[in-house]
Amino acid sequence: MSKSRNRNLVLLSCGVLCAGGLVLGQSQAGKKGYRTSPAGYSDTPLLPGQKWKVHDIDRPKPRPVTPGAQPGQPPSDAVVLFDGRDLSKWVAEVKGRIEPVAAAWKLENGYMEIAPGSGTLVSKEKFGDAQYHIEWMAPVELAGDSQWRANSGVLIMKRYEIQVLDSYNNPTYADGQAGSIYGQWPPLVNASRKPGEWQTYDLVFEAPRFEGGKLARPAYATLFHNGVVVHNRKEVIGRMAHRVVWTYAPHDAAEPLALQDHDVIVRYRNIWVRRLKGYDE
Repeated sequence: MSKSRNRNLVLLSCGVLCAGGLVLGQSQAGKKGYRTSPAGYSDTPLLPGQKWKVHDIDRPKPRPVTPGAQPGQPPSDAVVLFDGRDLSKWVAEVKGRIEPVAAAWKLENGYMEIAPGSGTLVSKEKFGDAQYHIEWMAPVELAGDSQWRANSGVLIMKRYEIQVLDSYNNPTYADGQAGSIYGQWPPLVNASRKPGEWQTYDLVFEAPRFEGGKLARPAYATLFHNGVVVHNRKEVIGRMAHRVVWTYAPHDAAEPLALQDHDVIVRYRNIWVRRLKGYDE
């Protein structure tokens, strides 16, 4: 008898159910209507392209992660880049120079605000494949139109831009409005809120892969804007650029997140990132 088969029998005979890391003991097994089920199998076929069998008892279980207490709050495995209290996780990049962020972006009331001309904000930590949560707000005061209305950008790996813009009753080119992969793909819909209301980006980003100095796999972006899917694993054409098509250039597997200074006021709050790994890593 295999060890895996024996383990199944032990679980059944003891009346212990294991699910998602939670163990329910024999005290529950005697209750009327309580059911037990095998924790896995060892006699099922292999899954195509995998080393595991269907319902494989020996397949590693997903590690537990505690979700945020409220929607939008960081889960237990997130890297919190901004919680409204300080800017210690960031530096400012002004015309290619790195400067202290405290002298650039304004911090108050749980949010940070771009001081126009103060430089792009760059995270000290670097990320590859990742889940991003970012909240931002366009000011109520209108200081322009089209691309001069609350223009900023979420620069993934400092290269690939998800546009930030007040796109509520503000016509502009489709691949430059809020939620666009800038200069490449418009969002599927315009899910923008009014100026003065907080907006959310929830992004799953698959970083590009390079081999021998050449692109082996492009980047992909899945984006929810205010809970509405606006990109569904959309291929990123290349680096962000204005009025031209820019291609990929080799870079490290992990790079910083950047928030663009476009010389207009935008506010940010509640920024966190989860590094993503493969299913069997």
